Amino acid sequence: QVQLVESGGGLVQPGGSLRLSCAASGTIFRLYTWNWYRQAPGKERELVAAITSGSTTNYADSVKGRFTISRDNAANTVYLEMNSLKPEDTAVYYCNFYRGVIGYWGKGTLVTVSS
Repeated sequence: QVQLVESGGGLVQPGGSLRLSCAASGTIFRLYTWNWYRQAPGKERELVAAITSGSTTNYADSVKGRFTISRDNAANTVYLEMNSLKPEDTAVYYCNFYRGVIGYWGKGTLVTVSS
């Protein structure tokens, strides 16, 4: 059974940093592209960052230069390092991967950027 557990969210002031983690079990972690999505109140879920099995990364324009996605295949964990956080980064952050056409999601971790 696939299980994804996000952690590391919280309340941070503008300009601050957070590191999110997503621990995966029940799947062969190293084979897949892993994604971080976020959903702000009243908005659609959006893709923030992705990392392929070969560690190629891609980012939404809104987070380029501020966020870094990484993976540790030995630990079955994907990370999202978030720096220079802005109030508009406030959202629930979800990790995700697709096995074929089936998407797997964690329950999310809330990030609130506010003074």
